[in-house]
Amino acid sequence: MVDPLKSICEDPLERKWVWISLAMAVVMGVVLGYYAVASNLHPPSNVETIDSSRLHLTEEFAEDNLGVKTNPDGSLTVTLVAARYGFYPPRIEVPVDTQVTFRIASADVLHGVHVPGTNMTTMVVPGYISEVTTTFPRTGEYSLLCNEYCGLGHDSMWSRLVVVPKAAGGQS
Repeated sequence: MVDPLKSICEDPLERKWVWISLAMAVVMGVVLGYYAVASNLHPPSNVETIDSSRLHLTEEFAEDNLGVKTNPDGSLTVTLVAARYGFYPPRIEVPVDTQVTFRIASADVLHGVHVPGTNMTTMVVPGYISEVTTTFPRTGEYSLLCNEYCGLGHDSMWSRLVVVPKAAGGQS
């Protein structure tokens, strides 16, 4: 077998380390790919635009329409607004093992939403509606954290997600 690195690297030890480095990169790519598929992680694919300066005037993101809504098929839709320095509504309650679609818009700057210990995470870009669908397999209280620096109050930007047993869930 002809070594393609022979013309670049004369030293056999150097070639050996280049091959080891390339093998490590391939292994890391395979591990990351497997983890993304196994954890059902994927980039947001829903592209809807919205005027962030008129967000409160839209029907879907008006203050009275935020929170949890039950769909005819039994799944839930959670409508959230990310704004300096909080998520609105500040407390969300959903039942365990139920499909939940989060629809999130930013009223001002770039934000991120992350629920530690779950696969729920996305960026919230001004002018766009971010949509993420997931289920929560365990009951408990989770924090919704902003994972994109959004200003001086960023460290206090969080909300509460409560996952309750199926019989009691669905209200916010």
